[in-house]
Amino acid sequence: MTVASFSEIEEEFNARVARIVWCTMATVDTKARPRTRIIHPIWEGSTGWIATGRHSLKEKHLAANPNISLSYWDQEHQQVYADCMAAWEDNTGEKNRIWELYKNTPPPLGYDPAIIWQAGPSDPEYGLLKLTPRRIELYALKDLITQTAPQVWRP
Repeated sequence: MTVASFSEIEEEFNARVARIVWCTMATVDTKARPRTRIIHPIWEGSTGWIATGRHSLKEKHLAANPNISLSYWDQEHQQVYADCMAAWEDNTGEKNRIWELYKNTPPPLGYDPAIIWQAGPSDPEYGLLKLTPRRIELYALKDLITQTAPQVWRP
């Protein structure tokens, strides 16, 4: 079922991503092959953020193709899928703000990024990806059993 506004799924979306926390991120490598890894995004409304290594393999993949797909799943078979455009955010103010968002959000969703980037938000290896969704889907096993369509939002 298509929803017209993100606000229609926002509460359930936030509940699921805050509970599940870790998700699988798929990129496409420079030879057009899919590549997945586990990541820990944080969301502000429909905008996602990933604190990650700035000069990682993701950098090469995203330079060639900025489209990513995220998949959250839990043992109750609740799922969130987010297909997004990923872009490096290099603005110092924004990098500092999201650093503090991660640091000040209670665990397990939040954590202190300094455990990875000891030099703080100015660490040259600290990268920040901004995720702009083109599609978010909420689905669950109970929906499959009851033949209920997934909830899908497209901006």
